[in-house]
Amino acid sequence: MENYWLTNVRLETGFTYEDGIATGTKTGLFHLKIEDGEIKDIVSSDTALPSEASTQDAGSLLALPNFAEMHIHIDKTYYGGTWKAPTPFKNIFTRINEEQKLLPKLLPTAKERAEKILELELQNGTTFVRTHCNIDQVVGLKNLEATMLALESYKDKMEAEIVAFPQHGLLRSHSVQLVKEAMRSGANLVGSVDPATVDNNIEKSLTTLMDIAVEFDAGIDFHLHDSGQLGTYTMKRLADLTEEAGWHNRVTVSHALGLGDVSEKDAAEIAERFANLGISITSTVPVRQAVIPIPLLHEKSVRVMLGNDTIIDHWNPFGTGDMLVKANTLAQRFHWIHEQALAKALGFVTNGSTPLDENGNQAWPKIGDPANLTLVEASCSAEAVARVSNRHAVIYRGNTVAGTLTS
Repeated sequence: MENYWLTNVRLETGFTYEDGIATGTKTGLFHLKIEDGEIKDIVSSDTALPSEASTQDAGSLLALPNFAEMHIHIDKTYYGGTWKAPTPFKNIFTRINEEQKLLPKLLPTAKERAEKILELELQNGTTFVRTHCNIDQVVGLKNLEATMLALESYKDKMEAEIVAFPQHGLLRSHSVQLVKEAMRSGANLVGSVDPATVDNNIEKSLTTLMDIAVEFDAGIDFHLHDSGQLGTYTMKRLADLTEEAGWHNRVTVSHALGLGDVSEKDAAEIAERFANLGISITSTVPVRQAVIPIPLLHEKSVRVMLGNDTIIDHWNPFGTGDMLVKANTLAQRFHWIHEQALAKALGFVTNGSTPLDENGNQAWPKIGDPANLTLVEASCSAEAVARVSNRHAVIYRGNTVAGTLTS
């Protein structure tokens, strides 16, 4: 790890207010002392540094917390290969059937293409990735092996988690033992998909999922696309099982689309239950269907995280690999157009970290924090989210892992 002073870093120091409304963001220039991958000191830029100090110049660029990609599939993608658009489909079973032939064809390039996605994410400021990896009867654990090799090649540039994901159904595809083997082989969390629609047995599917999690002392992150009361009933049963198992703060529901088409009262009840149990939600902020009530969830203290899900594959051709774009989409979708709301949107792609808290107090970075930051061409977080500002350099554990700095 490099030890040096990162000089002339622009940090946010507070909001400016007019009639009680935040209308701007105050910033200042600072020097950050980087040692052993941590921020050891923060001083004003007019502070004289020791003549022998090693320095790298941030050039007055704004520092933001690095981004977290909390839902993606890097193991099955067209990215890095020749262009290919998805074929039309009727439902999830169309894609499941398609994967019977497609997955073996993608396997020879799985590691290489996964690495290309990781590099794309890294260049855009992401240094934490949670990836779902197919565990199924078609490829067995081969996608997991390719994913682990790809992540190994990026272990000094980002952190990662792997979800053992039985895309074709935990029960439907008889994949329980395969998922357990994946957990023994290096997967970090256990997943599943649509206990009602795909597994056709909500109770058995959820119970089996929780049993595997408990057996391997692992977290849960499962896909739930089922809409309306079917989806919310599934969430309620998951909450029951989470409470019974004592699995607080260890469960994530990906998509949770059922929250998007029930009453606000019903959504609020589930949000309060999730908040009490520490159940989090990931969303892609979809634009083609009813989006879940993210502002309500946030207000109820549910942890909501964002992800690209897919980047140019047989499901979707539109992924960008840029979490700042996701924050921008979130802000647009919910009309978060003012300074403080735009700044708040950043926290949904940084695992909750923002330069200023809701009261305008400086919250990041602090002495002792990991030296993980992205330098952007923006005057403040709000501008970065609204304009999807260019990234100049990405620093992870004190090392520049993307872009360049001036010595």
